[in-house]
Amino acid sequence: MILVISCALSAAVPSSAASLRNHDAFFGYSRTGSDAFYPHTGGLNGWEAALQIHLHPFLGVEGDVAHYGLGASSPVPRTTTVLVGPRLSVKALGINLFAHGMVGGEHSANSDGSISGGAFAYDLGGGLDLPILPFFAWRFSADRIDAPSQSPSGGDHARFNTGLVFRF
Repeated sequence: MILVISCALSAAVPSSAASLRNHDAFFGYSRTGSDAFYPHTGGLNGWEAALQIHLHPFLGVEGDVAHYGLGASSPVPRTTTVLVGPRLSVKALGINLFAHGMVGGEHSANSDGSISGGAFAYDLGGGLDLPILPFFAWRFSADRIDAPSQSPSGGDHARFNTGLVFRF
Protein backbone atom coordinates (compact mmCIF):
# COMPACT_ATOMS: atom_id res chain seq x y z
CA MET A 1 0.00 0.00 0.00
CA ILE A 2 2.85 2.39 0.89
CA LEU A 3 4.54 1.57 -2.43
CA VAL A 4 1.36 2.37 -4.40
CA ILE A 5 0.94 5.68 -2.56
CA SER A 6 4.64 6.47 -3.13
CA CYS A 7 4.35 5.90 -6.86
CA ALA A 8 1.19 8.02 -7.11
CA LEU A 9 2.71 10.92 -5.21
CA SER A 10 6.02 10.78 -7.10
CA ALA A 11 4.10 11.09 -10.36
CA ALA A 12 2.15 14.09 -9.03
CA VAL A 13 5.10 15.98 -7.50
CA PRO A 14 7.97 17.24 -9.68
CA SER A 15 11.35 15.81 -8.64
CA SER A 16 12.71 19.31 -7.99
CA ALA A 17 10.05 19.76 -5.28
CA ALA A 18 11.24 16.70 -3.32
CA SER A 19 13.52 17.81 -0.50
CA LEU A 20 16.41 15.73 0.72
CA ARG A 21 16.40 17.64 4.02
CA ASN A 22 13.57 15.82 5.76
CA HIS A 23 15.39 14.36 8.76
CA ASP A 24 13.51 13.84 12.02
CA ALA A 25 14.05 12.95 15.66
CA PHE A 26 11.35 11.28 17.78
CA PHE A 27 10.91 10.83 21.52
CA GLY A 28 7.82 9.37 23.13
CA TYR A 29 5.89 6.72 25.00
CA SER A 30 6.11 3.08 23.93
CA ARG A 31 4.22 -0.05 25.01
CA THR A 32 4.83 -3.68 24.12
CA GLY A 33 2.27 -6.45 24.05
CA SER A 34 2.25 -9.18 26.69
CA ASP A 35 5.01 -11.79 26.53
CA ALA A 36 6.85 -9.81 23.84
CA PHE A 37 10.31 -10.84 25.10
CA TYR A 38 9.77 -13.30 27.98
CA PRO A 39 6.92 -15.65 28.94
CA HIS A 40 4.49 -14.66 31.69
CA THR A 41 5.33 -10.97 31.34
CA GLY A 42 2.50 -8.50 30.80
CA GLY A 43 2.70 -5.56 28.45
CA LEU A 44 5.64 -3.29 29.29
CA ASN A 45 5.61 0.51 29.36
CA GLY A 46 8.62 2.57 28.42
CA TRP A 47 10.13 5.23 26.20
CA GLU A 48 11.48 5.22 22.66
CA ALA A 49 13.84 7.56 20.84
CA ALA A 50 14.47 7.40 17.09
CA LEU A 51 16.48 9.36 14.53
CA GLN A 52 15.84 9.20 10.79
CA ILE A 53 18.32 10.55 8.24
CA HIS A 54 16.81 11.16 4.80
CA LEU A 55 19.09 9.74 2.05
CA HIS A 56 17.01 9.82 -1.15
CA PRO A 57 13.45 10.85 -1.99
CA PHE A 58 11.19 8.48 -0.02
CA LEU A 59 14.15 6.58 1.54
CA GLY A 60 16.03 7.07 4.77
CA VAL A 61 17.88 5.16 7.46
CA GLU A 62 16.48 4.99 10.99
CA GLY A 63 18.07 4.23 14.35
CA ASP A 64 15.88 3.39 17.34
CA VAL A 65 16.54 2.91 21.07
CA ALA A 66 13.79 1.90 23.51
CA HIS A 67 13.63 0.91 27.17
CA TYR A 68 10.75 -0.98 28.81
CA GLY A 69 9.76 -2.07 32.29
CA LEU A 70 9.47 1.35 33.90
CA GLY A 71 7.74 1.20 37.27
CA ALA A 72 7.43 -2.59 37.13
CA SER A 73 8.01 -4.91 40.09
CA SER A 74 11.41 -6.54 40.56
CA PRO A 75 10.68 -9.89 38.83
CA VAL A 76 9.61 -8.11 35.64
CA PRO A 77 12.51 -7.69 33.21
CA ARG A 78 13.75 -4.28 32.16
CA THR A 79 14.33 -4.58 28.43
CA THR A 80 16.37 -2.31 26.16
CA THR A 81 16.31 -2.57 22.37
CA VAL A 82 18.70 -1.00 19.86
CA LEU A 83 17.63 -1.26 16.21
CA VAL A 84 18.63 0.20 12.83
CA GLY A 85 17.26 -0.14 9.31
CA PRO A 86 15.66 1.47 6.26
CA ARG A 87 12.53 3.62 6.31
CA LEU A 88 10.25 4.49 3.38
CA SER A 89 8.35 7.78 3.74
CA VAL A 90 5.65 9.54 1.77
CA LYS A 91 4.59 13.12 2.56
CA ALA A 92 1.42 14.86 1.48
CA LEU A 93 -0.10 18.02 2.99
CA GLY A 94 2.46 17.87 5.82
CA ILE A 95 1.36 14.37 6.88
CA ASN A 96 4.17 11.83 6.74
CA LEU A 97 3.31 8.14 6.25
CA PHE A 98 6.17 5.71 6.78
CA ALA A 99 7.07 2.03 6.90
CA HIS A 100 10.26 0.60 8.35
CA GLY A 101 12.11 -2.63 8.98
CA MET A 102 14.91 -2.68 11.53
CA VAL A 103 17.29 -5.23 13.02
CA GLY A 104 19.49 -5.09 16.09
CA GLY A 105 19.44 -6.49 19.58
CA GLU A 106 17.65 -6.55 22.91
CA HIS A 107 18.91 -7.00 26.42
CA SER A 108 16.70 -7.92 29.37
CA ALA A 109 17.47 -8.22 33.07
CA ASN A 110 15.56 -8.09 36.32
CA SER A 111 16.70 -7.16 39.81
CA ASP A 112 16.50 -10.67 41.28
CA GLY A 113 18.88 -12.06 38.63
CA SER A 114 16.55 -14.74 37.30
CA ILE A 115 16.47 -13.07 33.87
CA SER A 116 19.59 -11.71 32.23
CA GLY A 117 20.54 -11.95 28.61
CA GLY A 118 20.49 -10.50 25.16
CA ALA A 119 19.39 -11.60 21.74
CA PHE A 120 18.97 -10.62 18.10
CA ALA A 121 15.79 -8.58 17.57
CA TYR A 122 13.82 -7.24 14.63
CA ASP A 123 10.98 -4.80 14.12
CA LEU A 124 8.57 -4.32 11.19
CA GLY A 125 5.93 -1.61 11.13
CA GLY A 126 4.95 1.90 10.25
CA GLY A 127 3.01 4.92 11.25
CA LEU A 128 2.16 8.52 10.55
CA ASP A 129 3.32 11.94 11.69
CA LEU A 130 0.66 14.66 11.96
CA PRO A 131 1.97 18.24 11.77
CA ILE A 132 1.35 20.47 14.79
CA LEU A 133 3.86 23.33 14.24
CA PRO A 134 6.32 24.14 11.43
CA PHE A 135 9.13 21.96 12.82
CA PHE A 136 7.07 19.62 15.03
CA ALA A 137 4.67 16.74 14.48
CA TRP A 138 2.93 14.10 16.60
CA ARG A 139 3.66 10.45 15.78
CA PHE A 140 1.44 7.39 16.02
CA SER A 141 3.04 4.08 15.05
CA ALA A 142 2.60 0.33 15.46
CA ASP A 143 5.14 -2.43 14.92
CA ARG A 144 5.75 -6.13 15.31
CA ILE A 145 8.83 -6.48 17.49
CA ASP A 146 10.43 -9.84 18.16
CA ALA A 147 13.53 -11.44 19.61
CA PRO A 148 13.06 -14.96 18.18
CA SER A 149 15.46 -16.77 20.51
CA GLN A 150 13.92 -15.17 23.65
CA SER A 151 10.26 -14.58 22.79
CA PRO A 152 7.57 -17.16 23.49
CA SER A 153 5.78 -18.30 20.33
CA GLY A 154 2.34 -17.39 21.69
CA GLY A 155 3.24 -13.88 22.84
CA ASP A 156 1.77 -10.65 21.53
CA HIS A 157 4.68 -9.03 19.72
CA ALA A 158 2.97 -5.70 19.10
CA ARG A 159 4.58 -2.38 19.95
CA PHE A 160 2.71 0.92 19.99
CA ASN A 161 4.37 4.35 20.12
CA THR A 162 3.24 7.94 20.33
CA GLY A 163 5.15 11.15 20.92
CA LEU A 164 6.76 14.31 19.61
CA VAL A 165 8.73 14.52 16.35
CA PHE A 166 11.21 17.30 15.61
CA ARG A 167 11.80 17.81 11.87
CA PHE A 168 15.03 19.35 10.66
